[in-house]
Amino acid sequence: MTEQTAPPTATPLRSAGRAIIRAVRALVWWFNSILGGNDYRRYVQHQRLHHPERELPSEGEYWRQRHDAADRNPTNRCC
Repeated sequence: MTEQTAPPTATPLRSAGRAIIRAVRALVWWFNSILGGNDYRRYVQHQRLHHPERELPSEGEYWRQRHDAADRNPTNRCC
């Protein structure tokens, strides 16, 4: 039996594919950060570290409170 070997073009294609995947992941991370996808997780970490005695709201409650606060104080928004 003979061993099958990859064609010579396979290595550059794999490298290009990995680079594209890394770029897409970085783009998704960036959009998620801008849109606040990690905010609740950071809030929970902060609360547990600095205010462990306080009860944590659910993620839905957190977002409701955050949007209500933004509606009451619209100075930090563009529109």
